[in-house]
Amino acid sequence: MSDHAEGRIVCEVQGTVLLIGIDRVAKRNGFTPKMFRELGEAYTRLDDDPSLRVGVLHALGDHFTAGLDLPTIAPLMKRGEKAVPLGLVDPLNLAMEGYRRRVKPMVTAVQGITYTLGIELMLAADIVVAADNCRFSQLEVKRGIMATGGATLRMAERAGLGNALLHLLTGDEFGSAEALRLNFVQKVVPAGQQLAEALKIAQAIAEQAPQAVVATRQNALKALEQGPVVAMQEFISVQQRLSATDDAAEGVRSFVERRPALFTGH
Repeated sequence: MSDHAEGRIVCEVQGTVLLIGIDRVAKRNGFTPKMFRELGEAYTRLDDDPSLRVGVLHALGDHFTAGLDLPTIAPLMKRGEKAVPLGLVDPLNLAMEGYRRRVKPMVTAVQGITYTLGIELMLAADIVVAADNCRFSQLEVKRGIMATGGATLRMAERAGLGNALLHLLTGDEFGSAEALRLNFVQKVVPAGQQLAEALKIAQAIAEQAPQAVVATRQNALKALEQGPVVAMQEFISVQQRLSATDDAAEGVRSFVERRPALFTGH
């Protein structure tokens, strides 16, 4: 843990999994511009390093994040500027001009206070494991601003418009059971076990054929964002490409030989 005033993002490689840790414990992991920049760099590292297959976003300390450090972020908001430099992978995966979208899977582990940006980061990931002590709140309306990190899009997408607006317009606080009910998280575990469970899921994903994992994730996102008719148009071409890979051949061999497949990503 670090007491550095501006916070930091710490990375650790475990096999083919990149653990990305939020570290500003003394300030409940409130995000500064420096932390945003480093998070974008970490997400970019995940996508650009061929030895890495899956990311796990987590936070040090008792809380995931209290959200934005408004005194340092507000000036950027007023100027209409982003804290993540152009050209990097956007941790919020919003397809904004000048930013890359993440390609590889991301699993997120959350605990304690998970406010505003914390919810948006986890909804921008692919799978979320929550500790049973989480305190969620999308409270921008209480600060006179609007959630612009994806909450207005993804909360309604996951939970329906009425459920989303219940929390978006009141800025109320809700717990892990409600987050699970609304499909904001996929698993709830006892506090302290969230990172281990997220890592377990990430490692299971990492054992699969990397190209097939990426293609499957991207097709599911395309169906969600552009509709199933658009997504199904690539079924044949993607399957042809995947079928020609070394990993597809290994998949057949492992089936015939009744053993776990050992995929290389080729």
